[in-house]
Amino acid sequence: MISFVVPAWNEEANLPRTLRSIHAAARASGEPYEIVVADDASDDRTGEVAASLGARVVRVAHRQIAATRNSGAREARGEILVFVDADTAIDAEVLRGALDALRAGSVGGGAGVRFDGRVPAYARILTRLLVFSFRQLRLACGCFVYCTREAFEASGGFDESMFGGEEVEISRALGRQGRFVVLRTSVLSSGRKMRTHSAFEILGTLVRLGVRGKRAVRRREGMDLWYGDRRPDPETAA
Repeated sequence: MISFVVPAWNEEANLPRTLRSIHAAARASGEPYEIVVADDASDDRTGEVAASLGARVVRVAHRQIAATRNSGAREARGEILVFVDADTAIDAEVLRGALDALRAGSVGGGAGVRFDGRVPAYARILTRLLVFSFRQLRLACGCFVYCTREAFEASGGFDESMFGGEEVEISRALGRQGRFVVLRTSVLSSGRKMRTHSAFEILGTLVRLGVRGKRAVRRREGMDLWYGDRRPDPETAA
């Protein structure tokens, strides 16, 4: 069985698209599946929306993405784990590629990513560079990671000492267990961060993380792109 694990904090607006895309992709695969939404201290209708769309809801209060993903994985029952962010849509092609890679002997992998809506030109260029680099380095983008349960447990799961960059660490940890395959296909994620934050905010954060490395992601402070108050997305409002 495939277990889709969806970490979510205040995602009632984006969750329907994500869950419907998972249902469609999973049904096309013909494999048995479940969806586990790890609702991390949401104060909106995230849990209710998830349940209404056929997901099993696990309520946690970590406010940390790595720990929330791990909590969802512990409640999952499948032999295959697919971690999908709550603002990300997948399709049958991406899921088929992941399943084919696992059947061929890989222990896990990721996919490319593209963003919905209008995003600034610098963000489109930066995204292409990052996706290319991640593929070359065999690293998964954080919004989509797939693996066998056996490899996930052997790798120790997501590093809960990190408030960001945990997808890089899990990619490396899974890669030590066996072959890690980053698919040529892409998932569709929300471009809201690029629409609601300035280039100075985004690039400044990335530069700081690049300079300080793991020290910068060991604490929530300074990680406002991921943990700060969510700003209204102008495209959603429109």
